Amino acid sequence: MGAREQLRDVLTTLYERRLGSRLDRAAVPRHVGVIVDGNRRWARATGLDDVNDGHRRGADKIADFLGWCDDAGVEVVTLFLLSTDNLARPEPELTPLLRIIEGVAADLSGPDRRWQLNAVGALGLLPAETAAVLKQAEEDTRGRAGATVNLAVGYGGRREIADAVRSLLASHAERGTTLPELVEVLDVEHIAEHLYTRGQPDPDLVIRTSGEQRMSGFLLWQTAHSEFYFTDVYWPEFRRVDFLRALRDYAARQRRFGG
Repeated sequence: MGAREQLRDVLTTLYERRLGSRLDRAAVPRHVGVIVDGNRRWARATGLDDVNDGHRRGADKIADFLGWCDDAGVEVVTLFLLSTDNLARPEPELTPLLRIIEGVAADLSGPDRRWQLNAVGALGLLPAETAAVLKQAEEDTRGRAGATVNLAVGYGGRREIADAVRSLLASHAERGTTLPELVEVLDVEHIAEHLYTRGQPDPDLVIRTSGEQRMSGFLLWQTAHSEFYFTDVYWPEFRRVDFLRALRDYAARQRRFGG
């Protein structure tokens, strides 16, 4: 490492400490959602022949990010790792990505980890092996004292809402509720009770890396009042200082629920 790079790292560390010391703990979001984006573009930009190396580098970043969230006091984190649209990718492209995601779930659920994992998505659309790994990660981490970490795999916002309505109708049918009776009493809270994230606070802040400024169907219902933070940084290069900037930006906003 040259002198210029060393100086840059020192200045970045000092700036990071300054941001951290000035962080208003009372203004930290309870729930942070992250659209993990830019792995493939990072791999191409750095000259890697295999774009899956970008996904692997991005996977390595996740535990670090969750540690930053722990330090800040974030209670719930939702990571958008694979959409339902991604499941249509060609098998030679999709299979390595699924193996990487399985590795993430296994790593985050290891005995030295403290997080509670929750698989968020249509597990029935995933290969049986992938679904089994996600379910095992949930089982292994149930009751842990750390933050709740939702792994959104095979996730689509529209499908989640459709699944919630389907679950709602099925539960009322089991109780003998007629359709006219349900129509008479149905409200938004009834649907919220059947979402993948039921029982959790809605995201206060959603971060998307890589420069894209769209939601790609991420938590469509839950983000009605969320704040959004877009950064040009590719996910494999996302640093703690970038996270602290997002928290600083969030804290400076005057939230207007429905306004």
